[in-house]
Amino acid sequence: MIAIGCDHAGVEMKKAVIDTLASKGFELKDMGTDGEPCDYPVVAEAVCRLVQSGECEKGILICGTGIGMSIAANKFKGIRAALCSDSFSAKYTRLHNDSNVMCMGARTMGTGLACELAEIFMSTGFEGGRHQRRIDLITEIEKNEKGE
Repeated sequence: MIAIGCDHAGVEMKKAVIDTLASKGFELKDMGTDGEPCDYPVVAEAVCRLVQSGECEKGILICGTGIGMSIAANKFKGIRAALCSDSFSAKYTRLHNDSNVMCMGARTMGTGLACELAEIFMSTGFEGGRHQRRIDLITEIEKNEKGE
């Protein structure tokens, strides 16, 4: 299951991404918005909580630039959110960073590209190996910052 959410700037892009991924057999949980103005941190939290809990394997967040969503998402323990605007980044954030949330900007890219990036992100696995050591280091930093 994939959690997806957007603020009011990303509604049309979110709909297109949902249609694209659903046509590829992915199940999606839409966390809003459907058009009403909203605050992007609220949507980021809803998506990230589903990923944290394991109810959803990954998440996709869309706002005007993707920047606000990525900042908000990376505040949640265990979330490795990446702002992606090209296919190389979408692929390698999965291969090397094991990112579990992808953020995109509805005002900075076209819908066709967003759908392509979502497919790449969802279909690319994590390489592990030397990259796992780096993920472990990130997790340690996160623990130390949270006072654990």
